Amino acid sequence: MLFNSIDFAIFLPIVFVLYWFVTNSNLKTQNILIVAASYVFYGWWDWRFLSLILFSTLIDFSVGLRLKDEENQTKRKALLWLSIFVNLGFLGFFKYYNFFLDNFIAAFSFFGSEIKASSLNIILPVGISFYTFQTLSYTIDVYKKKLEPSKDFLAFSAFVSFFPQLVAGPIERASQLLPQFYNKRIFDYPLAVDGMRQILWGLFKKIVIADNCAKYANHIFNNSSDYSGSTLVLGALFFTFQIYGDFSGYSDIAIGTSRLFGFDLKQNFNFPYFSRDIAEFWRRWHISLSTWFRDYLYIPLGGSRGGIWMKVRNTFIIFIVSGFWHGANWTFIIWGALNAVYFLPLILTKRNRKNFEIVAHGKLLPNLKELSFMLLTFGLTVFAWIFFRAENIAHAVSILSEILSTSLFKFPEIGLDMNGLKTIFLIVIFLMIEWSGRDGQYAIQNKGSSWKPFYRYSYYYGIAFSIFLFGNFSDNQFIYFQF
Repeated sequence: MLFNSIDFAIFLPIVFVLYWFVTNSNLKTQNILIVAASYVFYGWWDWRFLSLILFSTLIDFSVGLRLKDEENQTKRKALLWLSIFVNLGFLGFFKYYNFFLDNFIAAFSFFGSEIKASSLNIILPVGISFYTFQTLSYTIDVYKKKLEPSKDFLAFSAFVSFFPQLVAGPIERASQLLPQFYNKRIFDYPLAVDGMRQILWGLFKKIVIADNCAKYANHIFNNSSDYSGSTLVLGALFFTFQIYGDFSGYSDIAIGTSRLFGFDLKQNFNFPYFSRDIAEFWRRWHISLSTWFRDYLYIPLGGSRGGIWMKVRNTFIIFIVSGFWHGANWTFIIWGALNAVYFLPLILTKRNRKNFEIVAHGKLLPNLKELSFMLLTFGLTVFAWIFFRAENIAHAVSILSEILSTSLFKFPEIGLDMNGLKTIFLIVIFLMIEWSGRDGQYAIQNKGSSWKPFYRYSYYYGIAFSIFLFGNFSDNQFIYFQF
């Protein structure tokens, strides 16, 4: 079920009414409703994959209970590896089986040996990378005795399958989200209003920005051989705003929806395109995944405790793994490695932990130095997105070759018609709103809070009206569903 669909527009109010007006007197029935609604929400795509979520829930709940009473370290490790093997086994089969098979065959063919093997027609379960990492973090934290295992199977099931963030995050930690299923929720009107505002902004990002940009980005990338370097740059820019509007828009809708039900999810995007270096970018982009890799991979590998070589090695490992997490294609691995290369100057000069504060905080505009670093970081990010969006390495190389040719100085062949100019204008307005609201968790969180009600609600209704006026209602899926 898509957030930007009529189905969800009907589904959400029904669940909301049942949750607050029918089951609100009993915590258990609230959790039952959440699990039932979540399974309906996920099964809307393909009910067969509900068995994967249920099996993962059973395994990790059981492992958690066994770890609580098991003191033998060898047996504790065996339980941990059982959870890792089951979760990553499912993920590896559905997402990477054909990738490894094809590359295995290609490797042997390179050395003159032929292997006969057939790829499988595997359907990738929506959101499997997200809920797999969420349940894995629970088992790892219980194993490390950082978290008490859950004794409430219903609450744990609700934690694993919670529908707002089930298929594309944020990837929640059990220590933060699971306890919220243990406690009775009381309707909080200001929290619900804040949730509605965030949903509104998420829909604007997705329907107005991402889906309008997608029209041009998809056409240019899918027909890249027909266009000049200048048009390909324009296509890369459209994709840059498409993926941000699409993914951060999903996160906003997920977080806002959770607030309607009395839950607090972590911020997943913090205005990343205003970053002054690539380290700051990754502290602000897909925060739940970045911190997951930091806590469960980077730090166990040694983090920054060793010498320069260890820091460089660990940085490359987490970025390459992060790239591979995104999909079974060498383009994602190159994208991850490229971001690691961007990190090298910061690591070598020990400037990777410099920019934590809001850029130009309290000021209308950034100074020249801040603007220069923001544009440099943005340019590096756009360059990396070309690999992320390309169909394969050869496709990415052909695009970059054309961009680096003299055709870069031609007038773009597409994207600057009336609809294209309208999309660019919307991006500019979008950036202005994001910049003015960069001190909040999302751009319009604090916007208008001190205004008179007439002006405040006119502003919100204006955003809603712009969605219907400028939105692309082509029922476009969210990009990260494929990951």
